[in-house]
Order: sequence, then structure tokens, then C-alpha cells
Amino acid sequence: MTAHLLPPGIEVFERGWLSANNILHYGDTDVSLVDSGFHAHQNLTLSLVRHALEKNGLGQLNKVVNTHLHSDHCGGNAALEKAFDCEIYIPAAEALAVKTWDMNLLSYENLGQECPRFAHHNVLVPGQQIQLGRYRWDILAAPGHDPHSVMFYQPEHEILISADALWEEGFGVIFPELWGEPGFEEVAQTLDLIESLSIKLVIPGHGKPFVDVEKSLSTARSRLDYLASDLDRNARHGAKVLLKYRLLEWRNQELSSINEWIAQTPALISSAKILNMSIEEFVEWLPKALVKSGAAKLDGTCLVDLA
Repeated sequence: MTAHLLPPGIEVFERGWLSANNILHYGDTDVSLVDSGFHAHQNLTLSLVRHALEKNGLGQLNKVVNTHLHSDHCGGNAALEKAFDCEIYIPAAEALAVKTWDMNLLSYENLGQECPRFAHHNVLVPGQQIQLGRYRWDILAAPGHDPHSVMFYQPEHEILISADALWEEGFGVIFPELWGEPGFEEVAQTLDLIESLSIKLVIPGHGKPFVDVEKSLSTARSRLDYLASDLDRNARHGAKVLLKYRLLEWRNQELSSINEWIAQTPALISSAKILNMSIEEFVEWLPKALVKSGAAKLDGTCLVDLA
């Protein structure tokens, strides 16, 4: 329903929840992809890009641009670089972590996730602009869900690529709060920034593009108030999302393996502390909480995803 609001030279590959959306930008001198999806989906990402290049008579992908470096947004970087010899652009604050491939600073160890190693060629600096396909886009800081996340805003067409800072009905988990770093106020400031922009279309990191920005901001602020008023709520929500995300990849998994993963994942260990649970109590609680929420079911000794 929103495709008519996209100007020429922009295509959105809506991917779901294991892979973030990919946005292809193409013009006479530049072809860029914003975000590259999850590593387990890299073959589909390559197919989507190749099909779009062929369909539009394009020869090459010049660069991949990451809004942030969670594994669902940059897991296809290595495969795309290998296939197209394209450049990789990342938020400037992540440059050292990528150069040294510090799994802790990059959050993969903390969140219990995986991402193939990649190199970066350039950085994204908030306050500057970047050429994506036919248009110049403003680079905007969007901390909260991730402290180094950025958004892209095209002022002439009034389009915002919001990543996980704003979805149609919420925003991404406020992960920094799980390990004692600020996030709630940062989310509020990012939402204020979005409200200050003139926007006709939002392309989120997950879900379909949408136009009712006022309604989405209201929903997001209500959600933020709910989470920020009780640290336990954010910890419970974040823990369930992390397990659900991992289960999306596994599809089904033995409880013994799940319990081992929970007990070894730092963000989940931090969540247990916030909830005043021992790790043994937490390991017992979390799979049951996911089942209770309707996101999974138990089948004997296996936890099964309910997509």
C-alpha cells in the first residue's frame, strides 16, 4: 500500500524478524543496500539483491550500509562483500570493535548471537550526509536500542529509514538497560528527534513501511513509559525476545541445550540479576515464560518455535 510513496530508485525487501529489512537504493552512479539480514539467510539476501540488479539493469552493488551492527542487520555483510566486492559502511563508533573483531564490544557475545566476521571500508558520522542511490540522505544518531545506531532521512521526499528506533507498533529491545547502561532516556530523545522531522513514510528495520508516524510515536512512547517504570518489565521482555530470536534460528531445540545457552549468555545473566533470580531459577523460568506468552510450545524435552 505504501509502494507508491517510494520515489524511483528505492526498493524495500521486507524480511520478517530473523533478518532485518533490506533497502536497495540505485541510481546511475551508485547502488547501495541498507542492512544485510541474518547470516543464516545470506543466500536469500544474495538472491534478492541479484534479482533486483538484473531486473533494473544494474551491474554492481557498490556498498552495504549498516544502521547498526546487531546480527540481524549485518549478518550478510561478509557474503555480499565476497560476491560483489562492495564496500561496507558502519557507524563510526563501531570502527575499532570491527577492526579488532571484539565480540564483546560488538554485543554478539553479550547477546548470545553469531555474525560472520567482516571488514569495514568507511564510517557513518551523524550530522553528515551519504549518497544512497539517487539521493542524499542525512545521517542521524538514534541511540536507545543500540547506543551506536543511526537512521537515514531524505528531506526532499520526507522518508525516514528508522532501523529499530521506531516500528509501526513499538521499537527494538532496549538492550543497554539489561547490563546497566542507560537506554530509556536515549530512546525518548530519539523519538523526539523523529517527531521533529517532516515524514511522509517510515521504512523500519522490521515490518512493513508505514505512514501514520504520529500514531506510531504515541504507541512507542506508551511502550517506553511501561518499560521504564519497572526495570523488571524490560528485563523480562528483553530475555524473552533473546530466546525467541534464537529459537527462530533453531526452530526447535532440546531444553538441555537451551538451558546451557541461557546460563552462558551475559545479557541473560544480567537479566536474572535484575529479576533477583538465581541463574538456576532463571533457566527454569525463561522457556516457560516464552510458552506462556504463546511464542513457543513444549514437545517432550524440546522447545518448539511458534512463528
